[in-house]
Amino acid sequence: MTSHKLNIPEIIVVEGKDDTKRLHQFDPNLDTIETNGSAIDQATLDLIQQAQATRGVIVFTDPDAPGEKIRQTIIQTIPEVKQAFLPASSAVPKAKGTLGVEHASDQALQTALNAAYSAIPLAKVIDPITQHDLLAAALIVGPQAKRRRVQLGDILHIGKVNGKQLLKRLNAFQISRAEFEKAVAQVNESEAQQDDESF
Repeated sequence: MTSHKLNIPEIIVVEGKDDTKRLHQFDPNLDTIETNGSAIDQATLDLIQQAQATRGVIVFTDPDAPGEKIRQTIIQTIPEVKQAFLPASSAVPKAKGTLGVEHASDQALQTALNAAYSAIPLAKVIDPITQHDLLAAALIVGPQAKRRRVQLGDILHIGKVNGKQLLKRLNAFQISRAEFEKAVAQVNESEAQQDDESF
């Protein structure tokens, strides 16, 4: 695989050695901190906090339940970290195994890391997305809501979330109303194509 150079100054928090190895294949200049699985200890959290203070941090965990647990543990302690999300479809192993950053293509890694977000407090959000917006877009009620949320999360690079998390994440990551509406239109278009193909 050809190596790339992203010029990312932050240290990237990943789950394990395979993730670090994959990121180094992609860009040898990337620095990582490994959490060594979901049982993240205080020493690792302290290290991440120190890295955030000096260079900044991007949390880039696997798109599965353990990865989300690690992400939540980190942001509870250090809410100002940046976050990057890999769609589950980009993290599938070629053979047996679990979803992981180590299975992602160069393009998927680049897209996810370039789209890293920093969260801001809701009070500072101008024109926040509301629960009414999510209802109108069929993202929190209805038989297709879960599937639509997954698609929206992939389009906006904000990860797989439930309805409550979606609202928080859209606003915390300052997704504008225009970006949100454009992404919803893409979800609608994708659904319409699937309906056409099923006839």
